[in-house]
Amino acid sequence: MPLIKFIFITILVLWLLRLLIRLILPMLFNNLASKMQQQATGQQQQRRSKPEGSISIDYMPPRPDQGKTDKLGDFVDYEEVK
Repeated sequence: MPLIKFIFITILVLWLLRLLIRLILPMLFNNLASKMQQQATGQQQQRRSKPEGSISIDYMPPRPDQGKTDKLGDFVDYEEVK
């Protein structure tokens, strides 16, 4: 008898989870899609607000030090003798 009760409760819980997922997931995806669409339209508006031909640089990578070549040592040309 406890085995039948366990199986019945398990099936009932799984059925309820399936029902909730069918109701909740579409709402979450619609919400996510609308947020992404709003961000995309916001980016388009930002691009339009700049005058044509203007340049904006968001990130400039740091320049490597030019003095590192002195620390490498002497370079010697050699010829291979056979």
